Amino acid sequence: MVRRSRTSLNPFRMSENRFQDAFGRGRAQVGDSETQYRSDPMKHLLTPALIVLGGLAQAQPMLPGFDRMDVSSTHRARPLDASFYYPADNRTYMTVIGDNPIFDGVRVYMGPRFAKGAHPLVLFSHGSGGSTDGMAWLMAGLAERGAIVLAVNHPGSTSGDSSPRRSVRLDERAQDLSAALDRFLAEPEFAGAVDPDRIYTLGFSLGGATALGLAGLRFDAGAYAPYCQDGGNDGAKDGANRADCVFFDKGGVDFGNLPAGFSADMRDVRVTGAMAIDPAFTFVATQDSVAALDMPTLLINLGKEHRLGASDMGPQGSGFAARLPQAQYAEIAPAIHFTALPECKPRAAEVLEEEQDDPICTDPEGTDRKAVHEQMLDQIAGFMGLD
Repeated sequence: MVRRSRTSLNPFRMSENRFQDAFGRGRAQVGDSETQYRSDPMKHLLTPALIVLGGLAQAQPMLPGFDRMDVSSTHRARPLDASFYYPADNRTYMTVIGDNPIFDGVRVYMGPRFAKGAHPLVLFSHGSGGSTDGMAWLMAGLAERGAIVLAVNHPGSTSGDSSPRRSVRLDERAQDLSAALDRFLAEPEFAGAVDPDRIYTLGFSLGGATALGLAGLRFDAGAYAPYCQDGGNDGAKDGANRADCVFFDKGGVDFGNLPAGFSADMRDVRVTGAMAIDPAFTFVATQDSVAALDMPTLLINLGKEHRLGASDMGPQGSGFAARLPQAQYAEIAPAIHFTALPECKPRAAEVLEEEQDDPICTDPEGTDRKAVHEQMLDQIAGFMGLD
């Protein structure tokens, strides 16, 4: 087993899905009882039949719908893996997304009809090292409140495929979601469920930069090297030790010669609002693009005393929130950057410590991760008018 020192922790190389691909379903909470989800083929064959008969369906609450699709694009050699969550009109069979030995999963119904009416659509972008399944709690939670959420796994910055040099190609990440939106709206059933005047972007960590880029924000490649050299508030003595700079430096990224895609115009004109949770790169957002970003925007920072410096949009950080006077800005504390990840299994923190892995299940004293998640959902739903 290859061990990684905690000092290699990088917030933009999220490790929320480290255990997902190698392990099958684990446990999921159903009401007050604990139900085991095993790889039992007979169970999966019987479950749809039981639901059709109504016995199991009547005992289950209404869950969000979920499905997957492939997305072809001109900028990628292979199809993108996409998934979407949505308000469901009926029950099908239940499955669990994102459950693994570290994180609790989320229950959804597989492929039911869309609920009647036109719903807001959210394009979600995960952090570096994350995945569509790794933030299932957030997407399913929004679907339960009436939104459709569409997400893709970004090649080069997803679980098991997180490369520092590819993660700075921000234009490719934005194009992933634009291509997914094209594909989604090309399906008459899906398009008919979307309110075209309410298409939002939402991202976490590196995904926050993607979400803001789709709204029109641009980033100054020339300012990134000075940012990494200046002092920061990540608990480091100098900017060279900022968490994001360390990650990219380990991949040999030349801060003075970033790829053109880092500063590209990523705007998708169909986007009508933007939301970002602890986004990357706000320190190097260009003033012209900030001034031009006039759509409704929600910015969320996690933590105060324990806030990640590289994502700090407050006055002690990039000051980005104040530069967008029309934006709504929320601070949720106590919390840290990793509190945005799913709820952890009882022994998860101990297991991660034993393996010298990133402390993604260790929150500041007094933090209730579930309560923080609810506050995040409340902020986002309120901003979108879902309440």
